[in-house]
Amino acid sequence: SRKIKVAHTLPVDHPVHLGIEHFSKRVSELSGAKMTCQIFPNGQLGKETAYLEKLQSGSLDIAKTSAAPIASFVPRMEVFSFPYLFRDRSHYWSVLDADIGRGLLNKLSDRGDGKPSGFRGLCYYDAGSRNFYSVDPVKLPADLQGKVVRVMQDPVAISMMESFGATAKPMGATEIYGALQRGNINGAENNPPTFVAQQHYEVCKNFTFDHHSRIPDVLSISSSLWDELSEQEQNWLLTAAHESSLYQRQLWQQRSDEAVKIMENEGVTIHRPNPQLFKDLVERSEQGEMNSEVES
Repeated sequence: SRKIKVAHTLPVDHPVHLGIEHFSKRVSELSGAKMTCQIFPNGQLGKETAYLEKLQSGSLDIAKTSAAPIASFVPRMEVFSFPYLFRDRSHYWSVLDADIGRGLLNKLSDRGDGKPSGFRGLCYYDAGSRNFYSVDPVKLPADLQGKVVRVMQDPVAISMMESFGATAKPMGATEIYGALQRGNINGAENNPPTFVAQQHYEVCKNFTFDHHSRIPDVLSISSSLWDELSEQEQNWLLTAAHESSLYQRQLWQQRSDEAVKIMENEGVTIHRPNPQLFKDLVERSEQGEMNSEVES
């Protein structure tokens, strides 16, 4: 039988881990236990960028990473970082499940310059939408002016914050709590389950659903493993991946709803402004940048 090593960075109670467990169970069932998975959660095998390098070298079989780090290897994946790309959750999933989304997954094996990436996509997992949370309420884009907001190390996220007149401050996830507490930053951005898991509600009492980005998680497989599998084995993996994606996204929605209830119980005020107000500002700022580039 074939044993497959699967790695991710999240804790074992996370919807992604439960999705990968579902994948593992289905692989075993579909293959009559000819294929089994060994899951390494919690970043045991390193960080997401390291996983992608290990998939390339064939020292890891399958990994879950965000689409964001994949963009360093396959530049077209950067499209998912663009702010306000999707109207809402159903728009997001209808695109991912359609030819566009599937095409991006299938083409992950190609870097875009004709060179192979060393891995290919199996399925998407839901990582929700990213939203602002802050010490002072953010009800309108103007409320972000002059604020210092933690973002991921991502040029798109940094320029989005600048278009709101805020200062973007990249830092590691573990540093956010202390920085909020000390007032080094005025806010950050993420999804409700992560906000709750990191207990940021203790130091931040305002959460604003502006849904500025929806960056999916991606389950990828090493090309060297994929190429040595029979068509039947490949189909087992693809079927299990698809089923696990449907399972994981339901779980994600439940967890998000639960997280919002916990936030409210912890005294967090939830703001639901019209995301279009934020989107318009980002688009105007992008136009301005393009115009100034033309003039210079």
